[in-house]
Amino acid sequence: MTRVHIRVRSAATVLLALLFGGCSHGEDIHFSRLEQVIFNTPTADLRDSLVARGDEFATPLLNVNPYDPQYMELLADFAADTSMRLIYHITDSLYHDLSWLERELGRALSRAEGMHYDRFYTLVTGDFDDYNRRIFCSDHELAISLDHYAVGALKAGVPQYIEQLSRRQYMAADCMAAIARAHIALPDGDMTLLDYAIAEGKTLFFLEQTMPRTDDTILLRYTSQQLKWMQRNTEQVWSWLIKKQMLYSTDLLQFHNIIDEAPKTNAFGEESAPRTTSYIGWQIVRQYMRRTKCTMKELFENTDSRQILVQSGWRP
Repeated sequence: MTRVHIRVRSAATVLLALLFGGCSHGEDIHFSRLEQVIFNTPTADLRDSLVARGDEFATPLLNVNPYDPQYMELLADFAADTSMRLIYHITDSLYHDLSWLERELGRALSRAEGMHYDRFYTLVTGDFDDYNRRIFCSDHELAISLDHYAVGALKAGVPQYIEQLSRRQYMAADCMAAIARAHIALPDGDMTLLDYAIAEGKTLFFLEQTMPRTDDTILLRYTSQQLKWMQRNTEQVWSWLIKKQMLYSTDLLQFHNIIDEAPKTNAFGEESAPRTTSYIGWQIVRQYMRRTKCTMKELFENTDSRQILVQSGWRP
């Protein structure tokens, strides 16, 4: 088999001390390494090894079931697959030691008041078709498909812009973004473009508060050129959205290129930044938080994007 099925600064930073607690050394977290167990254990001993680990991998994020003969047969085939073994060995050569990531996430989580994560996992899937399936997150557990962050070394054939976003320096911020999204309430029914923008703005605001020393290019997943373009052209993008009456549109086909991962935004040319509304949503949320002084929990629970825009008073 080729995969295992699994269930994935500005003045605003002064709010850090008011909104978040936590000590400077960070939380003590540890990744359970499922891929190392699978590929470093003889096939005949794999079931016993998983059973001996008790509930270490007992999570809906992974669907590990050593008591199911059919599952173990598929897992044995997966572990024996030549391509998967190569993917594992290359990935492990890059990420055998994740203590740096554990420290970085520990520091960030210590600033995320009310968000307690007690279990962290890694795995490899060999599934590079969907960039968005690199991190899987619930409200208290997180799993990373490490091979997604090794696609350059693996020659995985993904688009160049995806390869650039799938490097080590993005991993911690990607994890924290997944944690934010697991806690952000979304409106019922079809989402408007403004809903998408504000949801991503909340995520980015959360990232700058919990990872205050991380460069904006990492948080936004922009190149420095894309960030400069977005800063120069925010007013143009906003005016275009208003003119096209897109803010309150629920037609995903109309605006998917504005919110999807891409090398650019088609409407604004080859040099443009992708996900332009993410940046705009971030600016709106920043100003909303400065004006309202609400807590992060209150921000995440507020699903009225129009209210957030109006109360922010934001204009480019």
